[in-house]
Amino acid sequence: MSRLPAAFVLWLACGLAALIAGLGPTALAQTAPSPDGTASASIPVASASAAPPPLHGVAPLYGDVEVPLGWMPPGTQASPVPSDEIFPPQTISIRFNHQLHMVRMKMRCASCHPGAKTSERSADRLLPAATKCDNCHGTDHRDLLAVKPGKGDTGACGFCHLGQDAGTGGRVAKLVLPAPNLRFSHKAHYLRNISCGHCHGNVEKLELATRQQLPRMAGCFTCHPKSSRGKAKGDCITCHVTRPGGTMKTSFSTGQLLPPMWLHGAAHTPDFLARHKVVAGANSAMCGSCHQDRFCTDCHDGRVRPRDVHPGDYISMHAIEAQQASSSCTSCHQLQSFCADCHRRVGVGRDSPSARRLAGRRFHPPPSEFTTAPRGPRHHAWEAQRNLNACVSCHVERDCVTCHATKGIRGGAGVNPHPVGFTSRCDAAFSRNPRPCLVCHAPTDPVLTPCQ
Repeated sequence: MSRLPAAFVLWLACGLAALIAGLGPTALAQTAPSPDGTASASIPVASASAAPPPLHGVAPLYGDVEVPLGWMPPGTQASPVPSDEIFPPQTISIRFNHQLHMVRMKMRCASCHPGAKTSERSADRLLPAATKCDNCHGTDHRDLLAVKPGKGDTGACGFCHLGQDAGTGGRVAKLVLPAPNLRFSHKAHYLRNISCGHCHGNVEKLELATRQQLPRMAGCFTCHPKSSRGKAKGDCITCHVTRPGGTMKTSFSTGQLLPPMWLHGAAHTPDFLARHKVVAGANSAMCGSCHQDRFCTDCHDGRVRPRDVHPGDYISMHAIEAQQASSSCTSCHQLQSFCADCHRRVGVGRDSPSARRLAGRRFHPPPSEFTTAPRGPRHHAWEAQRNLNACVSCHVERDCVTCHATKGIRGGAGVNPHPVGFTSRCDAAFSRNPRPCLVCHAPTDPVLTPCQ
């Protein structure tokens, strides 16, 4: 085997030395007995510059480990984070270990938050008084301008108060907990035996309770369904603050309050302009919680006049859709004004100016189908029975009387509108409401004798 060049051996030795020096003492390991003493394990030796272990009580779980979903407030799966508009961001400048106090020390929520039993406003401050900590920590918070620390590490100001120079000069970092933009009564829920965990999750398993433990609207719906008619009403304004007009307030300093996607697909995403008609058609009352009528009419009644409400050739086919779903049309248009005025202008109305009645232009089918033919799907009798509101949007009562009133008595043509055999049961209709009968028949008309 040939010998390696001396220069190469020198280069390799220098490289290995540099590598070992770069790794430092943390890369070296020493053998130590395992906890049960039966085997040995290799554990790293901490260097003098290694970071200290994390503190307890500065995160929901020690070491800022992710909290399991099952420990979070109900509805977290649908809404992973609380709404900034409902719960403005907070600044928590203290450390606290709920698990230590609730599990090991057997303390209950009401031990530190007694005000929750009687609070009827979401703005109430429910944090414990500073003097609550004095018994265990040996501190004295009776005068907040001259707080006296306790003995030992647990009594030092910096043990609970975080921030640079906490406790120096009698000052601590400010705790900022803005009031929620919400209507909420802790008292009402407490009296119904609703536990804290129903809204805040498993706080007893956590250390520091943060904004993440605040309720989610999806969780509220388990007790406040939309169809609820009891005390736990499901209306939006039951919990949300309102404007003077009664609609929900949606604009806050932290942003615009918008519905989530899981709420009937009503999230105001970029495609909502195209699909909002489906959401509004399915539940217009929900839209009305935030929007006033003029919000819709400004677009749909012609002020803004969007070009994509109806297709470009809609005027040629709107008659068919109006007959199929007139209620959908009347949600924006008035029959007596919008429809009738247009028909008069274009000459298809009964009372249109004669100069506009062009040959061949009509609203109804030809008289051979609509008037004089035997009753069928295109006969006006069927149309009147199917949707009389559409008829009276253009016609008045005299238009019917002209043909159907008794000849010679009411001045009509005497055309009988009743089906075969109607005389045998006309007494029930006459006794119930004789007014429609007397439109076409005089009280002395002998035809009415069997009915009276």
